Amino acid sequence: MIDANVYKHVMGSFPSGVTVITTLDDDGQIVGLTASAFSSLSMDPALVLFCPNYSSDSYPVLIKNKRFAIHMLSAEQQKEAYAFASKGKDKAAGIEWTLSELGNPLLANATAIIECELWREYEGGDHAIMVGAVKNLIVPQRSIGPLVYCRGKMGALPAFA
Repeated sequence: MIDANVYKHVMGSFPSGVTVITTLDDDGQIVGLTASAFSSLSMDPALVLFCPNYSSDSYPVLIKNKRFAIHMLSAEQQKEAYAFASKGKDKAAGIEWTLSELGNPLLANATAIIECELWREYEGGDHAIMVGAVKNLIVPQRSIGPLVYCRGKMGALPAFA
């Protein structure tokens, strides 16, 4: 039997990037969640995956809508990370966003954005494994440092020599 606290400690020791996944609900309001469980999956076809908790209030909307934008957050986006990690509506209150040509809400100041259509969904314990087919890639004109998560804290990635 694996001790849940030890498991969380060990997994939390692995640094990861921080993403926010957004879509629109039936009322045209932005819905989303913060996820550090994100990865590229395939080059041909271009696929990525993220793993939302089934208990997330955004999960049913993501499944129903079948399209979403994955934002790789910049070091200056801790506010967005915490806002979309919370429960309830109005997660985007006070956060700048626009609507893409593909109909996805896009947050300003991300290091990159991947627009996707749902390709497949798999069971993964208490989380879903959602695979997105990449439909559009957005890279900012200026280089922005990423936000990283490790040991329960978020911060800027240190500069490499």
